Amino acid sequence: MLGQTASAGFQIGVRRTFPISQEQAWALLISPVGLKLWLGDISDLKLEVGHPYTTKEGIFGELRVVKPLHQLRMTWQRKTWESPSTVQIRIIPNPKSAGKTVISFHQEKLKDGNERENMKRYWEEAAAKILGKINADM
Repeated sequence: MLGQTASAGFQIGVRRTFPISQEQAWALLISPVGLKLWLGDISDLKLEVGHPYTTKEGIFGELRVVKPLHQLRMTWQRKTWESPSTVQIRIIPNPKSAGKTVISFHQEKLKDGNERENMKRYWEEAAAKILGKINADM
């Protein structure tokens, strides 16, 4: 099936190029406004490995990798899910175009194809919200 792997269950990836620098992308993603765009309503996300988080929407997990300007990796689970997935966010400067950066969302360990499709929509909407915020600020 589409998106199914032998070792990581179902997975999805969404990548978009944004008209901002790598530094601006990182600053936006970890800001309170940015967190709300892709993670949900959360009062605090301490950028330390092992730090747990819970959003007001009921998404919860733990930070596993924090590489400032480059990567976040975390467990990610909805309260209705039986087990967590893993989300990785990468911030990749575009070497061919100064001032543009790719933000990549990758999620694995999803239960089935239906959950994969739901998360594909979620990350596409998150990317659209991020672009909307960037455009509003320009």
